[in-house]
Amino acid sequence: MAHPLQLGFQDAMSPVMEELLHFHDHTLMIVFLISTLVLYIITLMMTTKLTYTNTMNAQEVEMIWTILPAIVLITIALPSLRVLYLMDEINNPHLTIKAMGHQWYWTYEYTDYENLEFDSYMIHTQDLPNGYFRLLEVDHRMVMPMESPIRILISAEDVLHSWAIPSLGVKTDAVPGRLNQTTFIITRPGMFYGQCSEICGANHSFMPIVVESVPLQYFENWSSLMLS
Repeated sequence: MAHPLQLGFQDAMSPVMEELLHFHDHTLMIVFLISTLVLYIITLMMTTKLTYTNTMNAQEVEMIWTILPAIVLITIALPSLRVLYLMDEINNPHLTIKAMGHQWYWTYEYTDYENLEFDSYMIHTQDLPNGYFRLLEVDHRMVMPMESPIRILISAEDVLHSWAIPSLGVKTDAVPGRLNQTTFIITRPGMFYGQCSEICGANHSFMPIVVESVPLQYFENWSSLMLS
């Protein structure tokens, strides 16, 4: 999760988030090089004593400043399209979970099991155990097996919500009457925190999301315990 004074992204916990971080670094370096070049040219123009005001046309220069931006845009667009299609790819998920947004809590339904459904409310500050994160902890965490393709079906009961976990590279709107879906693979065990990322009313800030990633054996034990 994020920590105070953090400037970059959270550590990637899914292959999609790793690709997003690589694309961000790739684009940032292009922007840095362009900014450096523009600053260098402006500095030269401001400091040089040479002036020439009779230039009427310069086709070679015009070709260069037309072709170079096109090449730069292509080098940005191709990796962007690759990541975009990778994020939309859904291939034989091992587990499907339905997340339903309410004002102001989440309901999770494990559709591969019978009667495995629960509500997830934020733990209030006065009830928070020592060592837990304020405004981020919930009474029932969303438990998932690691290294397994997970599909999340996302909708809402009342108003617009958004199911978002930065470290997994996931942010999908929850729209009443519409079923959106996203998929990801968690690469390591741990606890991953997110929040509703769509302004949904007075208590919008109090709709945290907590995903607990565990090995498959522990997930099977947890699901058996929940069904018993």
